Amino acid sequence: MRLGIDRGGTKIAAVVVDDDGAVRWEAREPTPREDYDGTIRALVDLVSHGEAAVGARCSVGVGTPGAISPATGLIKNANSTWLNGRPFKADVERALGREVRMANDANCLAVSEATDGAAAGAAIVFGVILGTGTGGGWVIDGRVVTGANAVAGEWGHNMLPWPDADERPGPACYCGQTGCIETFLSGPGLAADYRRRGGDQTTSDEIARRAHSGEPLAAHAMRIWLRRLAKSLASVINLMDPDVIVVGGGLSRIDAIYREVPRLWDAWVFSDDVATRIVPAAYGDASGVRGAAWLWGGAPGPRGA
Repeated sequence: MRLGIDRGGTKIAAVVVDDDGAVRWEAREPTPREDYDGTIRALVDLVSHGEAAVGARCSVGVGTPGAISPATGLIKNANSTWLNGRPFKADVERALGREVRMANDANCLAVSEATDGAAAGAAIVFGVILGTGTGGGWVIDGRVVTGANAVAGEWGHNMLPWPDADERPGPACYCGQTGCIETFLSGPGLAADYRRRGGDQTTSDEIARRAHSGEPLAAHAMRIWLRRLAKSLASVINLMDPDVIVVGGGLSRIDAIYREVPRLWDAWVFSDDVATRIVPAAYGDASGVRGAAWLWGGAPGPRGA
């Protein structure tokens, strides 16, 4: 049995899968924000509940924002900033009394979807998380690309490409820069942009709902957001030319992404034709947590294999 945990910015999801990939147990709970010790306790409780439910000791894989620094072993680059500079993996292992495998949450999404999800069989896969943050992960020929600095796929902390005049210098980012893609495309980024345009304080989900219902301001904010997403993904295509871009995270449920972005990105992709597909994660919100479970290997083969 393999237990996976996806420690997101607003929720922690957990799942137990068997050797065939069938879900035997699953749960989710709110993320204890700004609470490092509370975050570890939440993970320990989920492992305890999952193992009790299936009656077996499980391997444990954890997907988390940011990455483990190869230089220090500490978490870096997490938008859940209370994890940064902390020995999160070692502390979780100490609390559980066993080895834990830990990886970037977008890498977990990419592994899940490239293995038996929406990108099964594709050679080059870019997994995108659009949610509390804006993450990314690469799978090439079935293998996760981590990189020498453990930052492969961190497209969200490049500057928004081809910015319009009103997008310079851009909002301040927690990473210390301004105008990062994440400040425009994350859920909080969309909500902040809506407020700047005269809207009220609300969530990205509500903005998407209002846009669908025809509210002019929300519809305008969504059009701008989709254009920014198209530009940002065009720069990814120009760099690595993926076969498939798989989108997960809360904002992945916006249907217009898959209709409008391929129409828009032609203006910036350096090619006469764009064959890259953009698709929602086949396993939806569960994709990252499934990928975390498979960090111990033995994932089922691609669909149709």
